[in-house]
Amino acid sequence: MDQTRFFGPGRAKLLELIAEKGSLSKAAQSMNMSYKKAWDMINDLNNRGSQPFVLLQKGGKLGGHAELTTFGLGFLKKYRQLDEKLQNLSKAHEELLDHC
Repeated sequence: MDQTRFFGPGRAKLLELIAEKGSLSKAAQSMNMSYKKAWDMINDLNNRGSQPFVLLQKGGKLGGHAELTTFGLGFLKKYRQLDEKLQNLSKAHEELLDHC
């Protein structure tokens, strides 16, 4: 089994920006990331996930387009819910330690 990182805060942010901007290029620019790096990250997600996360349409006269799939949106939502639970747990743990 591959033990390399599959998903984390950077990829979550990239997906959020793709959903917001409708463009991989604009999402990458917003993160001060090269287009190549962003494309590699999305390609990795699409290849390693059980389903694609993002649909990419190459540019032309009207330019390219990127959008999250239903699977990608659902995965991102579940990741954000898990992250919020972990943040709340960490905060509660810190408060408990502060009272010891």
